[in-house]
Order: sequence, then C-alpha cells, then structure tokens
Amino acid sequence: MSTSNRTIVITGASSGIGLGLAEAFLREGYNVVGTGRSQERLQAAAKQLNAGERFLGVAGDVGAPDTARDVFAQAIARYGHVDVLVNNAGIFSVKPFVDFTPEEIEEQIATNLKGVLYMSQQAARHMGERKQGRIINITASLAMQPHGSVPALLAVALKGGLNQATRALALELASQGVTVNAVAPGVTATPMHPADTHAALGSMHPLGRIARTDEIVAAVRYLVGAEFVTGSILPVDGGFSAGR
Repeated sequence: MSTSNRTIVITGASSGIGLGLAEAFLREGYNVVGTGRSQERLQAAAKQLNAGERFLGVAGDVGAPDTARDVFAQAIARYGHVDVLVNNAGIFSVKPFVDFTPEEIEEQIATNLKGVLYMSQQAARHMGERKQGRIINITASLAMQPHGSVPALLAVALKGGLNQATRALALELASQGVTVNAVAPGVTATPMHPADTHAALGSMHPLGRIARTDEIVAAVRYLVGAEFVTGSILPVDGGFSAGR
C-alpha cells in the first residue's frame, strides 16, 4: 500500500503502543486519527507529535457505538477515507478472578471487546465499499498461552476471543479486499509497567526481556504492508507463547 494520502485510525493513541504507532505512521506520511478517553491527553499527544493537520484527536469511550461513528465521520470528513484501523485501546488487569468487581468486568468488556467490535464494524462497512483496507487488532500473547503466575482471566477471555474474531472477520471480508490480522504482544515497556518491574517481567519471556514499543510497531507496519496475509495472529513476545 502506498502511503500517499493514506489515513490510519488508532485507538488508544495518547500513550504507550498507540502513541508509538502514531509517531511511526506520521513519519511514513499517513494522516493519523487517534482516539482516547481524555481530550487533554490527546492534546498533549498532538503537541508531542507536532504533526499539525495530519493528526486528528477524537476523545470518547471506544466502548460506546456513538464514538466509533464519530471517529469515522470525522476522519472521512477531514481526510476523505480510512485505509487502516488499529484496535489498540485496551485494559489489562492482573489479579485473582474472584476479586474482580462487576464494574471492572463491565469496563473490560466495554473497552476490550465492544470497542473493537464497534470500531471494526465502521471500518468493515467503509473499507468494504472501497474494496480495500486493513484492520489490525492488538490482542495479547497471554491469551495464546496463559501463565500460572499471571492471573488475568479477563484479558485471556476477551483477547483470546478477539483472536478468533480476527480469523472470522478475515474470512468474511476477504472477498471485499480487506485484510484482518492481529498482533499479540508479550509484556511491553509502556507507562503501564514501572521500570523497576521490567527485569522480573522479562524473566517470563524466553528471550529474557520485555518488548520495546517499536517492536510492536514494526509488526503492525508489516501487516499493513502484507497484501497476502489475513486471518493471522502474530505473536511479538520473545517466545512467551511458544510454551515453557
């Protein structure tokens, strides 16, 4: 895919992997539409990115269908079309399953599942009409290979379900020229993980460290350019999902 006049929508773009994706695709010449819950954080990201009119921040809860409609409406109004959707926004909590409150369960379902479904629905409709496009989900290596020392059933259930949904949607949209894939990161160096935890977290990965944000970004960039790859779940996890 040529990057000339291309537009990418990235959910959860104000920090971490999402911000890294925004930086990378801006460098490649894309227009970037980034979502986040807080307008203030999106404004801070826009200032850091220094991309002018090529970055559009849209605040809202991705778990609400109105947010997805608003994001695509604003993206199309400003840039004409959307070529790539990266469903990156997510919540990851580690604690015993019995300790999750009903409110926490509903919050994770809203962000990690409904957010992907609503955004992907908008993307599938728009890209299907154009007969081209990429949908890429950021899931989790842990969903492919649970670990006894990391109690994260909600993430495993929701992200694991998204892996299967990725395959199903890939089949549904293949005839329309739209590819659907997922990147399943291991633990990644983002603000979610304090620096003093990196060594311990890295020890769970066969390669002995956690991922850098740019390594997850590289996998997404590969899938954007991979015209004959669809329905794939690409682990970027230092061997975490290979087993132990």
